[in-house]
Amino acid sequence: MMSPKNETGTRSAPGRAIRALIGWLLLAIGLYFAAALAGSLVAANPGWREPENGITIWVETNGVHTGIIMPMANDVADWRDLLRPSDIRDPRYYSTHVLIAWGEARFYRETETWADLTPAIAWNAATGSDETLMHVDFLYRPGPQPYRRRVTLTDEQYFRLAAAVRAQFETGPDGRAVPSFGYGPADAFYAAHGRYSALNSCNSWTGRMLREAGVRVGIWTPIAGGVMRWFPPRN
Repeated sequence: MMSPKNETGTRSAPGRAIRALIGWLLLAIGLYFAAALAGSLVAANPGWREPENGITIWVETNGVHTGIIMPMANDVADWRDLLRPSDIRDPRYYSTHVLIAWGEARFYRETETWADLTPAIAWNAATGSDETLMHVDFLYRPGPQPYRRRVTLTDEQYFRLAAAVRAQFETGPDGRAVPSFGYGPADAFYAAHGRYSALNSCNSWTGRMLREAGVRVGIWTPIAGGVMRWFPPRN
């Protein structure tokens, strides 16, 4: 007959396994955030210097996601052939600038703020998804805000940025982006290319777009703060 000591040990084995799993999970999360911090502190394009004059863009965050604000149209790039007034609930909001970001479909649609995040949504996004979206807000003459940072680019840098962002949109036979309505009257989601994961988040995407333009930013920026640290507040 098995001794009481062994019976106790047998009964506690699942508990030990659960505790070990939790321990490994917490370790993995800690290592992820440590790597994210390290990646955000190491500069790509370290020789970049912001020009005194050029095209103004903005890098914006809501604390969860980051995105890039660009002029609707100028001599270098024009978004009007891709994004139309009819894409949003109220076409009157179709305006001077677009705020464009990329992310995982369910995460985007269901987590407008951190309060909306659930373990199931977080797990689905972290483990990877091919269902990705572009999110576009239409803005009128954006100005400086604590969560919005101005950046000046040369024409060449802005051309590279706009081309990189445009390539992320899926387009239909007419060459237009494929829209669905967003959170409110002035934004829309669009079908996108790319696979989302913990290693390739919405904030990683923002950093990658800026790196492709030649802007100095972290080599890996999966967290919003890792992007924004490179663009200090100013008037």
